[in-house]
Amino acid sequence: MLYIVATPIGNLEDMTFRAVRVLKEVDLILAEDTRHSGILLKHYEIKTRMSSFHTHTTQAKVEHFVRELKGVDGEAPKDMALITDAGTPGISDPAYVLVNAAIKAGIEVVPIPGPSAFLTALSASGAMTNRFVYLGFLPIKKGRQTLFTALQEEEKTIVFYEAPQRILKTLREIEKYLGERELVIGRELTKKFEEFVRGETSEVITHFEEKKPKGEFVVIINGKK
Repeated sequence: MLYIVATPIGNLEDMTFRAVRVLKEVDLILAEDTRHSGILLKHYEIKTRMSSFHTHTTQAKVEHFVRELKGVDGEAPKDMALITDAGTPGISDPAYVLVNAAIKAGIEVVPIPGPSAFLTALSASGAMTNRFVYLGFLPIKKGRQTLFTALQEEEKTIVFYEAPQRILKTLREIEKYLGERELVIGRELTKKFEEFVRGETSEVITHFEEKKPKGEFVVIINGKK
């Protein structure tokens, strides 16, 4: 059985009872960064063995995990838990590769729900949440202009992630292609310096020109009225 376990995006208290129990009971935890996840496991006294699973994991290793999940050569099937550095596996990370391979192999996949940065920001944004478009991380170079042009007529709320070194560039592109929109920027969510910045595009640009951007950002743009 493969468990997809959501982990805290910052505040360790956001771990669920079920998630802790599953991580203690499985045979192996697949982690994006074993050193980073080791902090979480130590906090909850979870001693389960870990192995890495990330963007650069080879197809051969994926197939190896699938064989262990199924149980081959007389060995009993193993239960595994897949976690990411923060949030829900499969949301803007490569978890879907293993999930898809497990499903095709007839392995039961069980989600253990929990935190997700973009949903956390969206829930407190005040933006329309009954219909929204989630974009993950924007293209760094190629395709940005095409994407922003395509979003000009989008009426649904737009949500995506951005890094601190690119946030001002992205905000200026929003102003260029989408004009003045009501924006909400979530920063350092669930952590000590959590912040929400709300305002028109130009106001939010001014805010981050005066205050050096730090942390990871969730950008929420109100759709075209």
